[in-house]
Amino acid sequence: MQIWGVLAFFIILILSQAIKILREYERGVVFRLGRLAGTKGPGLVLIIPFIDKLVRVSLRTVAMDVPPQDVITKDNVSVKVNAVLYFRVLDPAKAVIEVEDFLFATSQLAQTTLRSVLGQAELDELLAEREKINEHLQQIIDSQTDPWGIKVSLVEVKHVDLPQEMQRAMARQAEAERERRAKIIHADGEYQASKQLYEAARVISQDPAALQLRYLQTLTEIASENNSTMLFPVPIDLLTPFLQNTKK
Repeated sequence: MQIWGVLAFFIILILSQAIKILREYERGVVFRLGRLAGTKGPGLVLIIPFIDKLVRVSLRTVAMDVPPQDVITKDNVSVKVNAVLYFRVLDPAKAVIEVEDFLFATSQLAQTTLRSVLGQAELDELLAEREKINEHLQQIIDSQTDPWGIKVSLVEVKHVDLPQEMQRAMARQAEAERERRAKIIHADGEYQASKQLYEAARVISQDPAALQLRYLQTLTEIASENNSTMLFPVPIDLLTPFLQNTKK
C-alpha cells in the first residue's frame, strides 16, 4: 500500500507539472532543454515535466505611465513633461527572447525618446501641436520596439509643467493680445459709426427743417430722462423758417 501511495503522489506531481491552463489573453512560450519549442495557448497545454519550461506572456494592452522628464526645449525653456504609453505584445516569442524584460525596456525607451523628441521642439509647438508630437513619438518608439515583438499603438503627452516665470510671461502676453483685439474692434466700431453719421448728416443737410426737428427731438429725450432744468441756447437761424411761416 505504501508503494501505491508513493506512486500516486509522483503521478499527481508529474501531472501538475505537465498540465498548464492559459487564459484567453495569455500565451505560453515553451523552452525544451533551453531551446525554443514554440508558443502554445490559450486553454489546456501539456508540456514535458522537468524538461520543458513555460513562460507566460500577456497579450493585453498595457497602459504605461512615463514619469515626468526634465526637458529643455529648442528655445531654451526648461519644462517637466510626462506621458502615457499604450502597447501590446504581438509576438510572445520575440518578447521573451529578444529582450530581458520588455516592460522595463519599453519604459526606458519611452523616457529617453520623450526627452529627445521634445528637446527638438519649441515651447509653442509643444503647447499648440500636441497631436503632431504624439504621432512622432509613437512612430519612433514603435519602430524601435518592433524587433521585440511589441506594437506601440498610442503615445499621449499628458502634462507640461512650466516654470512660474514662464507662466507669468505667457499670462502677460495673452492679456496684451486681448487688449490689442479689443482696441481693433473698438476702432472698427468707431469707423463704422462715423460712416453712418456721415450718411445721416448728408441726408439731414438736404432739408434744413429735418435738422430743426432732430434738435427738438433731442430736447424731448433729455427732458423725459432727467428731472433737472437745462438751458440750451437756441440759434436764431433755427427759428427763422418758423417765423417766416408765421408771417405768411
